[in-house]
Amino acid sequence: MIGYCEAVLTSVGCRFVLDVQAPTFATLLVEPHSSEIERVVSDLMVCSTGVETEPFVDGFGNRCRRVSMPAGTVELEYMASVEVSDEVDPADESAQQLAPAEIPNRALPLLLPSRYCESDLLADEAWKLFGDIEPCWSQVQAIVDWVHENVEFDYARSSTSHTAVSVLQNRVGVCRDFTHVAIALCRALNIPARYVFGYLPDIDVPDPGTPMDFCAWMEVLLGGCWYTFDVRNNQRRKGRTVIGRGRDAADVAMVTSYGLAPLLEMQVTAEKALHTASIHADATIS
Repeated sequence: MIGYCEAVLTSVGCRFVLDVQAPTFATLLVEPHSSEIERVVSDLMVCSTGVETEPFVDGFGNRCRRVSMPAGTVELEYMASVEVSDEVDPADESAQQLAPAEIPNRALPLLLPSRYCESDLLADEAWKLFGDIEPCWSQVQAIVDWVHENVEFDYARSSTSHTAVSVLQNRVGVCRDFTHVAIALCRALNIPARYVFGYLPDIDVPDPGTPMDFCAWMEVLLGGCWYTFDVRNNQRRKGRTVIGRGRDAADVAMVTSYGLAPLLEMQVTAEKALHTASIHADATIS
């Protein structure tokens, strides 16, 4: 568990209701990342009758499940109690960018373009906007500031087909879009950056007055350490629980179905826990 500072117990989870047209296989990614497992106090996966699940860990360390679903209305629900730090995201404003020759092998792919982060197409723009800034924490923060100020947040005008390039053209999106743009700009400047999504409770921040949702942010390699940058909120926050890491959102879809299974309902929970629940099992609901 967390030993270097006071811990806060949070309740996190989600519920999906799917209209499964025929027996369908899917993968599910909603459980805390393998790097977070020691902070999980208890958890529970609940599925409709007839649903079979099998856990596995993918190449990014994400804790996923293979899911076999019968035809009909299917409910998938996950809930957990997770200990999080009572401190905001760590920062080191003196952290320097690594020279390309110093970047670890495992991070080199995070310099390359990916499906939603076309860093090659944004290279000229990145160097024009940020090339004169010292290659350190300040350069990354300048990228975050610029995207935060120049892209409008709007659920209604977002699309899962938007990429970093199209978001910059339209200047609108949601947290995943803000994150894709910042990642692409970082990679264009030879800064390894990866896409992250997870649970983010509203701890010590004003209630936004909107339903809870999953949150996306990026992690950037500076000075040999990975640091969190939240482009949508542009502030260090408390209570993040990572679910998935990847090159971009294509690597960390919550539900990937290999057949028709339209989403009917989705609910997300991320909040301070009122009490500790004694749960650690798989279960079935009728």
